[in-house]
Amino acid sequence: MLLLLGLCLGMPLCAGLQEEARRWGDTSEQVGLRIPRQVRLLQRLKTKPLMTEFSVKSTIISRYAFTTVSCKMLNRASEDHETEFQMQIPAAAFITNFTMLIGDKVYQGEIAEREKKNGDRVKEKRNKTTEDSGEEGTETFRAALVIPSKDKAAFFLSYEELLQRRLGKYEHVISVRPQQLVGRLTVDVTLLERSGIASLEVLPLRNSRQKGSGRAEEDSGPPPSTIINQNETFAKVVFKPSVVQQARIAQNGILGDFIIRYDVNREQSIGEIQVLNGYFVHYFAPKDLPPLPKNVVFVLDSSASMVGAKLRQTKDALFTILHDLRPQDRFNIIGFSNRIKVWKDNLISVTPNSIRDGKIYIHHMSPTGGTDINGALQTAIRLLNNYVAHNDIEDRSVSLIVFLTDGKPTVGETHTLKILNNTKEAAQGRVCIFTIGIGNDVDFKLLEKLSLENCGLTRRVHEEENAGAQLIGFYDEIRTPLLSDIRMDYPPGLVEQATKTLFPNYFNGSEIIIAGKLTNKKLDQLHVEVTASNSKKFVILKKDVPVGPRKVGSDVPGSPRPPGDGEGGSNHIERLWSYLTVKELQSSWLQSDDEQEKERLRQRAQALAVSYHFLTPFTSMKLRKSAAHVDGLEDTHGMSAAMGPETVMQSLRGAGAQSVDGDPHFVVDFPLSKLTVCFNIDGEPGDILRLVSDHMDSGVTVNGELIGAPAPPNGHKKQRTYFRTITILINKPERSYLEITPSRVILDGGDRLVLPCNQSVVVGSRGLEVSVSANANVTVTIQGTIAFVILIHLYKKPAPFQRNHLGFYISNSKGLSNNCHGLLGQFLNQDAKLIEDPAGLSKNLTHPPLPQAEGRSETILKVKGHRVPVVWKQRKIYNGEEQIDCWFARNNAAKLIDGEYKDYLASHPFDTETALGTSRGL
Repeated sequence: MLLLLGLCLGMPLCAGLQEEARRWGDTSEQVGLRIPRQVRLLQRLKTKPLMTEFSVKSTIISRYAFTTVSCKMLNRASEDHETEFQMQIPAAAFITNFTMLIGDKVYQGEIAEREKKNGDRVKEKRNKTTEDSGEEGTETFRAALVIPSKDKAAFFLSYEELLQRRLGKYEHVISVRPQQLVGRLTVDVTLLERSGIASLEVLPLRNSRQKGSGRAEEDSGPPPSTIINQNETFAKVVFKPSVVQQARIAQNGILGDFIIRYDVNREQSIGEIQVLNGYFVHYFAPKDLPPLPKNVVFVLDSSASMVGAKLRQTKDALFTILHDLRPQDRFNIIGFSNRIKVWKDNLISVTPNSIRDGKIYIHHMSPTGGTDINGALQTAIRLLNNYVAHNDIEDRSVSLIVFLTDGKPTVGETHTLKILNNTKEAAQGRVCIFTIGIGNDVDFKLLEKLSLENCGLTRRVHEEENAGAQLIGFYDEIRTPLLSDIRMDYPPGLVEQATKTLFPNYFNGSEIIIAGKLTNKKLDQLHVEVTASNSKKFVILKKDVPVGPRKVGSDVPGSPRPPGDGEGGSNHIERLWSYLTVKELQSSWLQSDDEQEKERLRQRAQALAVSYHFLTPFTSMKLRKSAAHVDGLEDTHGMSAAMGPETVMQSLRGAGAQSVDGDPHFVVDFPLSKLTVCFNIDGEPGDILRLVSDHMDSGVTVNGELIGAPAPPNGHKKQRTYFRTITILINKPERSYLEITPSRVILDGGDRLVLPCNQSVVVGSRGLEVSVSANANVTVTIQGTIAFVILIHLYKKPAPFQRNHLGFYISNSKGLSNNCHGLLGQFLNQDAKLIEDPAGLSKNLTHPPLPQAEGRSETILKVKGHRVPVVWKQRKIYNGEEQIDCWFARNNAAKLIDGEYKDYLASHPFDTETALGTSRGL
């Protein structure tokens, strides 16, 4: 049953909701239960499948990236449940495999030829998906299935892409959008570059534009829990956020992109050539060359639809770009609507006065009328051709059009094919057109083809984004042309099936890549010639590059071997060659108007894509039931761990959160000094402990009630205690109460709501949000600045000394005041340091080197003015599930905490008083 809850004003739906809530609650709660009016449901109230694991593993070998996504789900409901797997992948990537596991059944994806008549339709469908649902530069892969009751499912998606160099960097983008908190979330990237890694950085999570997107915890630097290891040619990056860290980024699951940006070392002007098993790749990215003069016409849509922020942002961006022009450049400006408005009759030199006048002209542009795309392009090309024809032929320069629009052609020539033919005929390969489409109404296919047919690039800018920043970023890619008319030559008798070898321009910060086959695998060296125009010179580079024979995998031990027909097994250079070849065949197919030529190109692209298992517009994927053994495809431990709280528990440590869990073990992290301190509190069953006390300032109090259990056999304790109930009181802006047990959450904010802990649900009201992840954890967020995570520990067959219980973690304390107190609260915003013991036994105080010396030497911890004897401990806590290293304060933390144990006892679960002054010891 799908329940949608708005404002319940005596409607029949409300009665149904009340009955559902009564059925969930205990019998004691069935009288007088009311549904709060202001509660909004953000997810389905019935149990949705739990994502137990989301992991992405990428291996990048010489700019070519192999990526596999694994997602494991568990249906805890008593009925079958439909779920959908979604993954955003880069638009330039090819999917190579998709496998589904449902229970013990395996469904394997197979790439096959697509019928000719469907080729165009499929491409349109892919583009529609990209435009409607994907982030910029991505496509969304979807697969829906039904998971049987109490069963599990897993998805494995693989894709490949060649990373493009832009502005001097390669960027590898991984979509991390599980849309819920995940027990085990990992992104693992391995990078191998034979020429050496010149720079490497991991960016903050780039957030989704869509509603509900997460926010980066910090403004700069890698996301929390990211570990980077690298040497000269190798790097490994692992992002493994705990549940608490995920909750800090976004309470209901991360929605963002994990981005690695890097560049490689370059020494030879001729470029770098790699050979492997009869295939070669040539990377050409020269630097330190004088820039070519550029002749550029900025063509700006000033039709009525550009009114408002779009035109204002575009004007601001053009002001910045005009200042970036060099003295040797020439420029002009065209505004177009149903009329074509040209600033000057010809191209103008760059001077302070001309830049000022150009800015004034742009400033006075006003949006009106329709959209004459054909007329604007014809005018811009005519201006450029006239300038080149009437100037010294030796003055080598690059002619560019930067064309920006937000609409479709509505005035003049409106037929797409005619506009394309007119433009191509006028430009004749001498003018490169760079197009930018703003918003959802733009004819992006037209812009894409205009750039494709006229040696340019295209970009899409979504309406809600900053169009000005996007325009400046796009211009930066083409602002510095270094070479034009580039030609790569290899010995025809030694090289065959090479990819494109002619390039109109090379811009600083980009890269030209050519791949091909060698007819002689035992070739010792390869002769390479590069010819190009540079400023007023004609450049010729020649070199015999040594290419000694290499074996598959010699670059990388255990390197990926995707399916392929290459002799001796597939390798990354062969995959790169096939990827580039298919891409170029697709581009040629798009540009061709000859039906026979199109069919020949389609057949070649299709055959190659099937051979190398690429999902393209010319191929399709069908799922077939496989006889593969499930154990070979999944980590069964990872699936079974989701049955209890262990999955969440395993990823909590290392989160830097203050916490108390188990019998009860308190762990306090001091991030500035990188110290972890732990202590035990041996209370009595029925005791209510004050954990957080900030009633007078933030209005928040947290209490925990203990239950008892017999001690394990042969233990030194007489009994164990656990937290049975956590109560959270919020006094600002309005009074609310939360009572959490392993079986239910009671939220009382004037109205009373009972939520079972075996159902996933999110509710929110008046700045308070409660998120229940079934049988795993409860996250409580207050005013967006305070967040607590309560772990639910359940036992299927508990031993006599085990009890279902709770663990408590402070995941975000920004909203708590400096006067905050309580057993955990008193350590917030504090730092600690160690003072070496008199005997001088502990030289390395943060990480003592000898575990066997545990507990032997005593050290003094200084915190909050207290001097506390501590010993180094390596202890298994949380019922033996986790080991932590910490400095342990003995004797119930008598010298560590303010006051005595009795000062932290509350008289009842909702007591906000404290025997200690709120500022004592702080």
